[in-house]
Amino acid sequence: MSSSVLYDVPGPRAIVRNRILGVITILVVAGIIGFFVWRLAVTGQFSAEKWAAFTYTNVWIQIGLATLRTLSAFAVAAVGALALGFILALGRLSLHRWMRWPAGSLVEVLRAIPVLIFMFLLYYGLPVLGIRMDPYWAVVIALIAYNGSVLAEVIRAGVESLPRGQSEAGYAIGLRKAGVMRLILLPQAIRAMLPVIIAQLVVTLKDTALGFIITYPELLFYARFIGSQSTLGSPIVPATIIVGAIYIGLCLILSAIATLVERRLRSSARTPRVAGANQPTQEVTDTELIAMQKGAGKYDAQGL
Repeated sequence: MSSSVLYDVPGPRAIVRNRILGVITILVVAGIIGFFVWRLAVTGQFSAEKWAAFTYTNVWIQIGLATLRTLSAFAVAAVGALALGFILALGRLSLHRWMRWPAGSLVEVLRAIPVLIFMFLLYYGLPVLGIRMDPYWAVVIALIAYNGSVLAEVIRAGVESLPRGQSEAGYAIGLRKAGVMRLILLPQAIRAMLPVIIAQLVVTLKDTALGFIITYPELLFYARFIGSQSTLGSPIVPATIIVGAIYIGLCLILSAIATLVERRLRSSARTPRVAGANQPTQEVTDTELIAMQKGAGKYDAQGL
């Protein structure tokens, strides 16, 4: 019988008390949600007039284009953040101070600057210096800088959490620092830190919504635009609900892909392949065996 180290197993009274608290919590949350739904219904947010804008084909086409722009910014930012994260993590794990200190300083600076301020600096600050940047690249670069620095710390923590014997075993068989990192430490660290990496990518996807402040026409920008159209009844709440549902769907798809990748990595780690295991074995005949033995005796007689 195993016992938990973090807390004692609750007794009968504690179980009843926890169930009562759980029921009360559910009722409170349901009451809050019901209150908001009631207020939306009272103010006419569920009326046909508010949702009439979404009966037009052009509106859904624009929503689809805004979704593609959101995914475009996310895709480039995700790849760039992963690349920057690996580079900064390797720099922080370097044995050379001239690489470790600049990488650590850069990580701390990039993590300290909020994404929105970074976008402001790129889009509104650079024109003062004579450099104009497209809103798309302002969003992408800001997301790469911030999320790349966070991923660098995630990867570094994953590598340093591995037992020291892993790297010592690599050095014992003659591998250098780069080989130990590439063949032994990084694969294990990435496999262990994959849920955290995916969670940060989900944050990257949601942070693309900040681009509407610098006029990048992504989902939230279009939701605000269509919600401000008085000719359509100003459907700000219906537009927000639809855009929120799209964001939830995108995050769920990303989480499903991450779960699939994680399962594949774990299954491949548990079932290592042996080279030549599936190849048919060749039978050696008696003639070939005798010839091999004669050849061996000949080499022994010659002193080879």
